[in-house]
Amino acid sequence: MFRRRGIRSLCFAALTAGALGFAGASFAEEVKIGFLVKQPEEPWFQTEWAFAEKAGKELGFTVLKIAVPDGEKTLSAIDSLAANGAKGFVICPPDVSLGPAIVAKAKLNDLKVMAVDDRFIDAKGAFMEDVPYLGMAAFEVGQKQGTAMAEEAKKRGWDWSETYAVINTYNELDTGKKRTDGSVDALKKAGLPEDHILFTPQKTLDVPGSMDATTSALVKLPAGAKNLIIGGMNDNTVLGGVRATESAGFSADNVIGIGINGTDAIGELKKPKSGFFGSMLPSPHVEGYETARMMFEWVTAGKEPPKYTAMDEVTLITRENFQAELEKIGLWK
Repeated sequence: MFRRRGIRSLCFAALTAGALGFAGASFAEEVKIGFLVKQPEEPWFQTEWAFAEKAGKELGFTVLKIAVPDGEKTLSAIDSLAANGAKGFVICPPDVSLGPAIVAKAKLNDLKVMAVDDRFIDAKGAFMEDVPYLGMAAFEVGQKQGTAMAEEAKKRGWDWSETYAVINTYNELDTGKKRTDGSVDALKKAGLPEDHILFTPQKTLDVPGSMDATTSALVKLPAGAKNLIIGGMNDNTVLGGVRATESAGFSADNVIGIGINGTDAIGELKKPKSGFFGSMLPSPHVEGYETARMMFEWVTAGKEPPKYTAMDEVTLITRENFQAELEKIGLWK
């Protein structure tokens, strides 16, 4: 009798230990989320990744970082995330029109998806507002860019009658259009005459493309144009514009170019003097951390992120403060 009772006790103990062990394994199951970016070589996205990983270390999850430079790699990456046990992913897509395909692939793999930086658009070109998105408030950031350019012009004592603005546009990208629209709105409110603003479309979103666009506008300036403001949707669109003014013989003292992003302006701001005055530095560190945190809470607690989280915090970085500001968020090289 004692022997049977002892065997039963041992079996119960073994079953209990097994159950506890199983429960413990389930409780300690690793939470994985993906963070997919279109240009991993860019400091902006490296910073987003770094702060997403910071969120992971603090909150207890693993970030799977994947580069998705094109549509094929994007869809393949989503399959890979599912195969590796991820529950959801944050993505800055290589092409916003991939939105429907990304959402369909995510649903097929039972993954939650959130967009960062660039918002998905559907087949009709409309924003996919049902997909949670966190990104810059483009128009508002553009306004701050325009205000900064106008304030610097006033500091230099520029006469609006002798001042013209060349705005490099890329209206095919909604974010780009909103930024330049906001910038122009601020310049007008500051007193720059509307007929002193020249718009010139870019064929490509790079320095050569903006240089070509600005060059085509400079020949249209009247003889009385003494001072120039150069605007565009990001650093490269302004950098190219500044290069064009240099080639046209404008002195750096008579040019004010302010970009947006900060990360592509570091080399230029290291120069002692240039028509490129500064850049509006957003918060890639905040965007990386917050989107990762939101996704973690969504997959673990069912707390879906807001459909749109607007980020309008930007800091004007110039030759005087750029190193200190970049060091704060780990972007100084």
